[in-house]
Amino acid sequence: MNLKQHIALLGVTILMVACSTNPFTGKKTLALVPNSQIFPAAFAQYNQVLQESELEKGTADAQMITRVGEKIAKAAERWLNANGKAGYLKDYKWEYNLIKSDQLNAWAMPGGKIAFYTGILPVAKTETGVAAIMGHEVVHAIANHGQQRMSAGQIQQVAGVAGAVAVSGKGQATQQIFAQAFGLGSQLGVMLPFGRSHETEADKIGITLMAIAGYNPDEAANLWRRMKAQSKGQAPPEFMSTHPSNDTRIANLTKWAPEAKATARKFGVTSFK
Repeated sequence: MNLKQHIALLGVTILMVACSTNPFTGKKTLALVPNSQIFPAAFAQYNQVLQESELEKGTADAQMITRVGEKIAKAAERWLNANGKAGYLKDYKWEYNLIKSDQLNAWAMPGGKIAFYTGILPVAKTETGVAAIMGHEVVHAIANHGQQRMSAGQIQQVAGVAGAVAVSGKGQATQQIFAQAFGLGSQLGVMLPFGRSHETEADKIGITLMAIAGYNPDEAANLWRRMKAQSKGQAPPEFMSTHPSNDTRIANLTKWAPEAKATARKFGVTSFK
């Protein structure tokens, strides 16, 4: 059996036994590690980050982060209930914290644990800007992007081993060439595009959730215009990044905003903050 056959057989086997369904798109996704294992580990890691960080508590900004998070999570629950996914969030333990740091960052862990850094607030600028970021992060949590990344990483490791075994008798030079080519190819050709697809999915569904929560989805593109200005042209080329380029995101979000408003109107939302 040659290298391509080894990897093809591996892929077919994994897809047969380790899939879940994205609640938003209905597409099958990788799930080598179940959420019943991922969530407790994520909660523990989140608590560790909080213990090692300086949190902002009780301020207007901290209250805003919680308020916006709760509204976006409620919007997600409304969407899921309306689309035959009632009870999907039963194991989620939503939590929103504001960490004192100059980092321009916000992130979500599986199971609904979300953190914002104070450094991103000037770029968010308004509560609606925060909602654009929050919608994106909530989707990461609900669409099981963390689970998929973990699964993809495991497949990358196993495929590397399978390939190494397949070329093990073909000399050291061939083995070195395979190792270098597989590492670069799997990263640029698989892992980075995989990450970009998650970011794009979180952008598209995120503005829908912010619209259902009553926030104007037009602000999402404006947020990324400010992000672009903040980056000062220092972002890596898109094909070398886990994230789409700023220009790609601005164009996509501008295109998707009318659709998000139309969906929100189905939930009785006719005006946007």
